[in-house]
Amino acid sequence: MIDEVEIQIKAGNGGNGAITFRREKFVPRGGPDGGDGGHGGNVYLGVTEGLPSTALEALRYRGRIVGYGGGRGERMQRRGKDGDNLVVPVPQGTEVVQVDAAGEEHLLADLARVGLHVLVAEGGRGGRGNRRFVGSTNRVPLLAEAGEEGQEVHLRLRLKLLADVGVVGRPNAGKSSLLTAISAARPRVAAHPFTTTEPVLAVVEGEEHRFIAAEVPGLIEGAHRGVGLGFRFLRHAERTRLLVHLVDGTSADVRADLEQVNGELEAYNPDLASRPQIVAVNKVDLPEVRSRIEELRRELGSAAGPIAFVSALTGEGTAALVERVAAALGPVAERPRRRQRVEVEVIEPERFRPRRPRIEREGKERVRVHWTPLERIVDRVDLQDSRVIAQLRREMTRMGVVRMLESFGLVPGETVCIGGSELEWR
Repeated sequence: MIDEVEIQIKAGNGGNGAITFRREKFVPRGGPDGGDGGHGGNVYLGVTEGLPSTALEALRYRGRIVGYGGGRGERMQRRGKDGDNLVVPVPQGTEVVQVDAAGEEHLLADLARVGLHVLVAEGGRGGRGNRRFVGSTNRVPLLAEAGEEGQEVHLRLRLKLLADVGVVGRPNAGKSSLLTAISAARPRVAAHPFTTTEPVLAVVEGEEHRFIAAEVPGLIEGAHRGVGLGFRFLRHAERTRLLVHLVDGTSADVRADLEQVNGELEAYNPDLASRPQIVAVNKVDLPEVRSRIEELRRELGSAAGPIAFVSALTGEGTAALVERVAAALGPVAERPRRRQRVEVEVIEPERFRPRRPRIEREGKERVRVHWTPLERIVDRVDLQDSRVIAQLRREMTRMGVVRMLESFGLVPGETVCIGGSELEWR
């Protein structure tokens, strides 16, 4: 099971605004009628009911997901069609983390229940058509806006299994075998440490109880710092309500084993160490362990509380352990008799858009204007047409860009860079 993937997501681009004029019989001087472009579609991540935890692996091979773009504006003031929103399904328990250009992580959402959606990339706004640029001094506008680019984000998706019980312990303590004994799970098991290289989920069900148990593979010293596969395993224990701490009864120092694993839990997340815990000593079927039951009870002492002695191999003591776990978890919620409607809740992280133009100098006689609304106009027009240049200058004046350039110290003859275009300032 893949429990962490990185993907690139881009929302849909906005459609371009149209530059058209009304041309009909008996209307020789029809005005501008270019329609606006449609908005690009947003991209959401959402938890879908019934989606298995292995579904995250499918995203690993998609690499880059692109949303639906908006349609172009058309003549007769027809607005382009908005792009449809795209919902990418993810398993319940997925953490959505945005990674910025500096490599820093920002948590966007923790999708811990069915119906939660998070907006991860906003679609670009549609460009304005030339009819939007009509004014008292500009009756024949040759300007329109290009559609805005949809947002693009780099996401890291981490799955934290949603389990009631976490089975923890040192490598080779028998955790996989215990899950096999108490459920229908069939994890691969062998007689050497670190056989389990990924968490395993198991449903434990009886007449009076039902809970989900997750094996958290062997924790070694330094796991909280990422030694071994520590980070990947420890995070799966964070959502559990109860821990079953399995100790190998053949170990030379069972108390040291217990304290070492608890120390790793506390170092990773202090809340994990304070979570209710049932200690179970495994391999009681072996004569050397059975003969030491009282000694082991004294050795663990107050560090463990009531202790269960089990054999994951033969099943001895596992039924009693399950009953203790079920009693600690409390009564099972009554299951709905029919499928209920899932309410969708959308999380919208705060987005920051630049509200003012930003001007910087590039070289001795060049300045660059950074402002998306202006760039979207410049990218759509023919800068070889003197009429377009005059109209663009008036629009820049209306936007306040001309005043900012003059305050910046721009003088005639210098070059102004806007988007991918260059203009000689006059």
